[in-house]
Amino acid sequence: MTRPDYSAVWPRGRSSTLSIPETALHANLEISAQRYPQKTCLVYYGATYSYGQVLEQVQALAGFLQSDCGVRKGDRVLLYMQNSPQFVLAYYAILRADAVVVPVNPMNRADELQHYIRDTGATVIIYGQELHDQVATLGAFAPAHKLVAAYHDYLPQAGTDQRVPDVVATPAQPLTGDGLVLWRDVLAGGYVPLSSSALSADMAVMPYTSGTTGHPKGCIHTHRSTMYNTVSAAVWYDGGNQDAVYLGVLPFFHVTGMEGVMNSAIYLGATIVIMTRWDRVVAAQCIERYRIGRLALIAPMVVDLLAMPDLHDYDLSSIARISGGGAAMPEAVAEKLQRDFGLTYIEGYGMSEVMAPSHINPERHPKRQCLGIPIFDVDSRIVDPATLQEVPQGEVGEIVVHGPQLMQGYWNSPQATAEAFITIDGKRFLRTGDLGRMDEDGYYFMVDRLKRMINASGFKVWPAEVESMMYAHPAILEACVVGVTDEKRGETVKAWVVLRENSRGRVSEQDIIDWCREKMASYKAPRLVVFTDALPKTSSGKVLWRALG
Repeated sequence: MTRPDYSAVWPRGRSSTLSIPETALHANLEISAQRYPQKTCLVYYGATYSYGQVLEQVQALAGFLQSDCGVRKGDRVLLYMQNSPQFVLAYYAILRADAVVVPVNPMNRADELQHYIRDTGATVIIYGQELHDQVATLGAFAPAHKLVAAYHDYLPQAGTDQRVPDVVATPAQPLTGDGLVLWRDVLAGGYVPLSSSALSADMAVMPYTSGTTGHPKGCIHTHRSTMYNTVSAAVWYDGGNQDAVYLGVLPFFHVTGMEGVMNSAIYLGATIVIMTRWDRVVAAQCIERYRIGRLALIAPMVVDLLAMPDLHDYDLSSIARISGGGAAMPEAVAEKLQRDFGLTYIEGYGMSEVMAPSHINPERHPKRQCLGIPIFDVDSRIVDPATLQEVPQGEVGEIVVHGPQLMQGYWNSPQATAEAFITIDGKRFLRTGDLGRMDEDGYYFMVDRLKRMINASGFKVWPAEVESMMYAHPAILEACVVGVTDEKRGETVKAWVVLRENSRGRVSEQDIIDWCREKMASYKAPRLVVFTDALPKTSSGKVLWRALG
């Protein structure tokens, strides 16, 4: 089958391939610190930390991991923390100790933590003090070495005029326990790391999948595969340079925030303005105050920001780009963003198995509600999920991906690894489990998750399509569509809806159903609508649709 020609839409001045440094990932911080030692690397609710300061603390932490915790090359270290300067420092310290970062969602509880500990064999965990009860609950299952950080320690000494989350406002607690060490004590210890022997092919980061089937699985990434999307995220867009300012609010434990913000900014020597939790007022203050140009936001964050009553009171003129992924941006919201601010939301596509993006929209030629095109060196196809044969252009099938950013496989899961990959034309392709189609220009569009399809009386209903259409209703702030058992239809369509403030009590469930029947085919329209105050979400902003029934 003929491959698409992207020459007319490819980012201006970029080659189709990408040269990647053969150095270890932590060398990016060391090089930026050598180039810009006094330049601001991190901003945290008004406090600033230079590249020189960040590198100094990273080296001290790495030395502690090696000398006091016995960390050796290839050892896995759990990083269980919210966005903060300490997350960045711990991440690079683990790498500098030639170990493997295992980022853990801070929403996970003790029972879930046990799986990560057993699966990785980790003997060290670095975590925020607000999670101490979860670690303490582990008892004998807890790693032998525990390094505890208080986010409050990195606030300005004189205090901040910005609203901070409770976990940041809480001062450091005098925690004690077997193998427990406080962050501030480590920095005062004068530790020095051993020389690094990490190679590009060595393991570097092991994010875990969301565990949609069975236990979460660790995705084995090397310094090279992680470096690949660190660099691709930095150079795909216009204006990727050392003077760029990024908003760091997407979770750093998740590959999108990790690669698209944290790692790419440090590779460039740019500045990251960190928010521990999303707060639209603080976000608007930071954009105005620090002249932030690059915003990586998921769709619900954009929806929330645009719904801010006094948004136009802030100077947001520095914004050059808003990008994101995870879920398609609703058409109505994209139109408001363009109309009110002249900004196009640039969507991309990726997952833990490919260390964030495999597809991104070209900045000068984007399409709405679109995954984009395969980035540098990526070969992507649409195949029939049953036969694994390529389908004709325009038809729906499973998205498969080949590229330098592919994981090596799943940790301790040879069977799952074998099932995740197929060979096409002699190349190793990852089966994403996502259904999509490719248009006549070679752009990819998501249809839905392979396992999420609703079969209503033999008709296939893709919840993402229905949700996208529902966002055009002026009363709907958020919507999630699920399939529920129906005696007559087998399955039927149910929608959970969050109404806008001014529509609550004025719009009924039946009003939504009637509107949907006018706007879409009857088999797609929700037969059941339930209003809710909020949709359950992961900390990366994806809706937990399985929790709704």
